[in-house]
Amino acid sequence: MTLAADPKSDYAAHARSRIPWAHWLIGAVLLVLAAQLVHFLVFNPAFEWDVVGRYLFEPSVLRGLGTTVLLAVAAMVVGLLLGTTIAACRLSAFAPLRWAGTAYVTVFRSIPPLVQLIFWFNLGYLLPKISLGLPFGPEFVRWSSNDLITPVTAAVLGLGLNEAAYLAEIVRAGLIGVDSGQRDAARSLGYTGGQTFFRVTLPQAMRVIIPPTGSQFITVLKGTSLVSVIAMADLLYSVQAIYGQTYQVVPLLVVACAWYLVVVSLFSLGQQRLERHFARGERR
Repeated sequence: MTLAADPKSDYAAHARSRIPWAHWLIGAVLLVLAAQLVHFLVFNPAFEWDVVGRYLFEPSVLRGLGTTVLLAVAAMVVGLLLGTTIAACRLSAFAPLRWAGTAYVTVFRSIPPLVQLIFWFNLGYLLPKISLGLPFGPEFVRWSSNDLITPVTAAVLGLGLNEAAYLAEIVRAGLIGVDSGQRDAARSLGYTGGQTFFRVTLPQAMRVIIPPTGSQFITVLKGTSLVSVIAMADLLYSVQAIYGQTYQVVPLLVVACAWYLVVVSLFSLGQQRLERHFARGERR
């Protein structure tokens, strides 16, 4: 004989989520603040939205945007290649390699990127000539530093070498985060060292590596605005050249902000897809 459950006593089935009054209050405050922000942006004549629309697709602005994106990508490529190498040095059992990797990270994370950009741009002061040859021996090839270190070269070196120090720590943290038992299990199945790294260690490490690496790319993208100090026509330099003639400072800065927002938003969408790809099979 079974007894039917009383529907009124089944609290779990009839439970309803209750929103505290504090949540409603916070929501109302946020709604009011959002409305004030929209009113400020739309009805403040100082923004001069007609000027923003006029210069949003200005050819010089688009060229500056292209330069900004290319610089960010080049700096990230240099940073990833060099940063991965430095991370391997820091994880090496050979002490001099660990010391060299630690020294690199310490030095380049301690010096501001703007200082590094100016330093590389003025490298010709320390090295008038750059040559290849035997150490303390004959030189095979020689170049003038002023011809070799152009604003583009200085920008890629300054941003890329600085970024390598941060990416080295990100990659190292990702590799350390993989449990050593995973590698032991792969070896017991007959995997070689390379197969273990690329099929077992790296896919799991990427779950840790991708989010901060994406944040670093965004940081580099915004940091390209520093190259304007070495007279390189990036996005910020392009809008500065325009408002230097028209004196419409705020609308042109809004143009720059709009393009930065668009590029960062598009990259963030790609980053989310990449994170979902490497998070397959992981419970959250």
